[in-house]
Amino acid sequence: MITRQAEVLKISRGSVYYLSRPVSSADLATMRRLDRLHLEFPFAGSRMLRGLLAAEGCKIGRRHVKTLMRRMGIEALYRRPRTTKPEPGHKIYPYLLRGMEITRPNQVWAMDITYIPMARGFVYLAVVLDWATRRVLSWRLSITMEAAFCVATLEDALARHGKPEIFNTDQGSQFTGTAFTGALASNGIAISMDGKGAWRDNVFVERLWRSVKYEEVYLRAYDTVSDARASIGQYLDFYNGRRPHSSLDGSTPDQAYFNQPPVRMAA
Repeated sequence: MITRQAEVLKISRGSVYYLSRPVSSADLATMRRLDRLHLEFPFAGSRMLRGLLAAEGCKIGRRHVKTLMRRMGIEALYRRPRTTKPEPGHKIYPYLLRGMEITRPNQVWAMDITYIPMARGFVYLAVVLDWATRRVLSWRLSITMEAAFCVATLEDALARHGKPEIFNTDQGSQFTGTAFTGALASNGIAISMDGKGAWRDNVFVERLWRSVKYEEVYLRAYDTVSDARASIGQYLDFYNGRRPHSSLDGSTPDQAYFNQPPVRMAA
């Protein structure tokens, strides 16, 4: 892991975020298009995505599409029988939110990771979101999806905002590993995980990704990770503090989180 390599070399883990990724320009262009198609058709698997790309004049094999999807951290989102096995030694926790009324800040937090294209290369964005108010509590960018990046984002949210009663994630190995689940358990936080491939279990984070992508990322062409971090940070400040939400009766996430009466909704 990069974190361990940095420790051995006695250099800052943050200093290796800026290394370039060995991905061809053709693959980067295809990945950017896959990202848009995945947002538009979240149910599409590698076979359908290959067909959609072919209709746009991009000839690519299904195996190559699957490889790029794996690199991007995306998959078709639909409920299906659980046929895959978790990482060895990783516990999968049940989904705790079905039918629950989520009525107040810090009752439930959720976390996820998404792919962010740049002019040359790409990074990953992780956020911790307060479910009831839609407020982004913490976020980070990284060139990898390793667990340390997710744990750091979680710890930042805990340091800034206390702790939730329940924390919900998908079943990614970053979230099922002991480093992440241990940080939650040590704080007495109940752990909830989506059903495999079930986007509705974490629907509010999926909606956040759509806003971030269409209102910020797809309008930019970040030259560096620093540029991406600064621009995305400005957008998330706008999202929290100024962007009204119809689901919050026109309030902003900041207003709902800090000032407004709780909004009642079902998970």
